[in-house]
Order: sequence, then C-alpha cells, then structure tokens
Amino acid sequence: MSANMNLWLAVIGMGLITYAIRVVLFLLLERVQLAPVVQRGLAYVPTAVLSAIIAPELLLPGGALDLSLTNPRLLAGVVAAVTAWYTRNVLWTIALGMAALWLLQAGGW
Repeated sequence: MSANMNLWLAVIGMGLITYAIRVVLFLLLERVQLAPVVQRGLAYVPTAVLSAIIAPELLLPGGALDLSLTNPRLLAGVVAAVTAWYTRNVLWTIALGMAALWLLQAGGW
C-alpha cells in the first residue's frame, strides 16, 4: 500500500473509533440516571473547556504572562466580553472581538 493510502486508512480508522466511543457513551447514558449533583456539575463543562482554551490565548501571548494594555489579544478579549454581556449575541461578540483584534494588530499594538 502507498503512504497516501495508509494515511487515509489511519484518518478513517481514528474517525470511526472516535465515533464509536461517543455512541457507546450516549447509549449507556440513555439507560443510566445520573445523580442530580453530577448533572449540575456537567452543566459547567462547556464553560470550563472554553475558558481553558481561551484564557491562555488572551493572557499568555508568546508564552509569557502579559496583563498590560499593550496586549492586543487581551484588549480584544475585553471588547468581546463586553459585547457578549451587552448584546448576548454570539455573532456580534465574535465579529467585534475579531475586528478589535485586527485593528489593534494593524495599529502596531
């Protein structure tokens, strides 16, 4: 087999494995009643995961902590957070946050 075919087989195989793992969990959770405390805890998972992805990008540009006003990512993040709080609209939040980042970076911040 060619290297290209091996790559495609690996990608398809990993996709099937990932899908199978998720299907099994969904099928098991249909039959099991989770405790209320677990259900309340699971409600915070999306927020925790999103925070874990976003916080390092805003606070650690280049791998070093930067809480200054010269950090364009942090400033754009503040713009996005204020937009999210004020509008409660995901599209406006993304649009204004990205526009702020682009303008700050273009301005040499």
